[in-house]
Amino acid sequence: MNIDELSARLDALESRAAIESLISAYANAFDRIDVSLLSAIWHEESTLDLPGFGQAGNCDEILLMAQNSWRQMPHMHHWMANPLIDIKGDSAVGTVAANCLFHDIEKGPVQVSGLYHDRFERRDGKWAFLSRRFELHFLTPLKDWEPLAGEEKFAPVEHQSLRKPSES
Repeated sequence: MNIDELSARLDALESRAAIESLISAYANAFDRIDVSLLSAIWHEESTLDLPGFGQAGNCDEILLMAQNSWRQMPHMHHWMANPLIDIKGDSAVGTVAANCLFHDIEKGPVQVSGLYHDRFERRDGKWAFLSRRFELHFLTPLKDWEPLAGEEKFAPVEHQSLRKPSES
């Protein structure tokens, strides 16, 4: 193996790690209501399509859509699994399974499962989402579900970052 082959293999490993970190960052940003983290994982013209939850055509719209989602579902827990990622140079495509527990202020606790279809692009050495589309497999109300233990209380609680400037 020569230095060019070794360099290509290292780039592939680093790229895969960076993309898997983006997938995790997406889940953590939504679950923790972290606007800063969420804004850092997209290119400016990135798109997000979540059928039944919203659609956004650029980074600013994604952040606005997230704010609306957090108002409707102040408690979110995403579990991402089984990422399949195909990297070609500075572009990549992938899918990742998702299983989510949300507490919707109208529907109560719901389980959402599906598959994300992703496109990624590396610019100036940094990987980010170019597009993310969710294929909804099911949304199931969890009638009479409530946690038996733990610190999180499932009640309509408004996170401070969701308040409108006039409410601060």
